[in-house]
Amino acid sequence: RGPGMTTAVPTAPAPAAPPAGRLRRHRPVLLLLAPGALALLLTYALPLVWVVRMALNRPLDGGAILQTVTLSTFTDVLASPHYWNVIGQTLQLGVLTTVFTLLLSYPVALFLARTTSRWRSLLFALAVAPLLISSVARTFGWMAILGNQGVVNKTLLAIGVIDDPLRLANNMTGVVIASTEIYMPFAILAMLAGFGRLDPELERAAASLGAGRIAVLRRVVLPLTASGVLTASLLVFVLSLSGYVTPRLIGGGRVFVLATEIYDEAMNSLNWPVAAVLSVLLLVLFGLVVALHLWAQRVLEARFTGRGRSTS
Repeated sequence: RGPGMTTAVPTAPAPAAPPAGRLRRHRPVLLLLAPGALALLLTYALPLVWVVRMALNRPLDGGAILQTVTLSTFTDVLASPHYWNVIGQTLQLGVLTTVFTLLLSYPVALFLARTTSRWRSLLFALAVAPLLISSVARTFGWMAILGNQGVVNKTLLAIGVIDDPLRLANNMTGVVIASTEIYMPFAILAMLAGFGRLDPELERAAASLGAGRIAVLRRVVLPLTASGVLTASLLVFVLSLSGYVTPRLIGGGRVFVLATEIYDEAMNSLNWPVAAVLSVLLLVLFGLVVALHLWAQRVLEARFTGRGRSTS
């Protein structure tokens, strides 16, 4: 070792903060989270526990409830063809409403995201203005439009297109039409929130390289907007699964979905255990839909960022 050279002495790592110190450091964050956590506990967690507990009871005649812990109510519901038909109609309504809502909302959201017109704010306000009107009022409006004596049938009869009124109400067709219009503003808002990656410069670059409009839409626009479409599809699907007013009014008692069936079992039949079982099944559907959405989001992110690709 030459003169003037020193030997570096390794320093020991700093000791970890004791639990009490970490608690004091995070105390402001915990205090800020406490009101929200308490609200979730009182308004969501405890009612959910009560519903699950009610589902484990057994219904008796006359609306009485046998306080017990049994899965017999679950097995009775799952063994009933009627309730499987209700679940099937619920999923059918959710899928059809989501598909048609996305098809009609995507062009509107894409236009609002790309336009530079000075009327953009007004157009955006018009797109979401239906949210200012109660869904009950809008459903009654659709009843007047789709009924046998409604605007659609009267117009088609007057011009001679049809001889008999079309059945556009009191069936699944009318419920899907009304639900699509009701949930379109939600889909537009969700899409606009997820269109942050959409850059007109990328479209111009693709066009300058010789890509046609269809190729630009398929290779650039759709991948960049897929995240917003997924978010909108999740929102619309969940809302349509839990919708009550539109299936009840437009369906006319002929469209049975989980929301209407839960109400009938709880309020008309006074069969609270069965209503609780159906509520648990609806929550399970929600969980499966959210899990599917998270998986699709991860796959989309992996394709968009190139993760998971094999390296040469």
